[in-house]
Amino acid sequence: ISFSEALEHFQSMELSESRGKVRSPGRQGILAALLRCLHRPPRLRPQLQGEQELVLAMAQCALDDSEWVHMRILQTIYQQLTRSRLGCPRYGAHWEELGFQGRTGSNPLPGEICRPIPKIHLNLCWSSSVLSQLPQPLPTTSNLNPNFPFCIMSVNITRIVIQALQEERLSRECNRRQQVIGVLNDLYAAAFLRLSRLWKQQHGTIADAGFFLKELELSTKKKPRQLLKSLEAYLSH
Repeated sequence: ISFSEALEHFQSMELSESRGKVRSPGRQGILAALLRCLHRPPRLRPQLQGEQELVLAMAQCALDDSEWVHMRILQTIYQQLTRSRLGCPRYGAHWEELGFQGRTGSNPLPGEICRPIPKIHLNLCWSSSVLSQLPQPLPTTSNLNPNFPFCIMSVNITRIVIQALQEERLSRECNRRQQVIGVLNDLYAAAFLRLSRLWKQQHGTIADAGFFLKELELSTKKKPRQLLKSLEAYLSH
């Protein structure tokens, strides 16, 4: 499935149940509220708020085996990551080779069979045009490092990017580019590029995953523009 077709599908859906799951920021104390006013990042422009609401609702969508578009997205993930021209069965060990915990392609962490899989991760990140520009297959557990928790790190990067959007850390960049989804796609790819470099430079293991995620969260929320520039430089070469 193409990126634009998948996005059009979710744009055409009501997503009322998912929108209801989007949590608003909790109430703050007086001091915290004052500090926020003094150091408040720029607000997202009104014309972009609808796109932001769509993204947050999509992030609450669970994978549905009965939804044909969801299954096409899964096939796209498999083909993009493996550079295969062939599809794959819905169930099987091939999903474990991509870093899923289990043989279903829907379970990133052990014991979380019912956990919603963020659709922003499945649809907007893997199916984005960034993937097609990469010169070689991505560093999955099967083709780079058996100790690299690919899917778990991927879902966590998605979580970090979504949190950055909710906390208004990306408003400046979204306003500058006049879009939300494009910024999220590129920031996700930039964060994963940063992760792959850290992993290689420091000879990372699964025990280092938590440390790397903290570094990625800091970079994503504090220096998103710097991360995006590193992706631009990578793709230009």
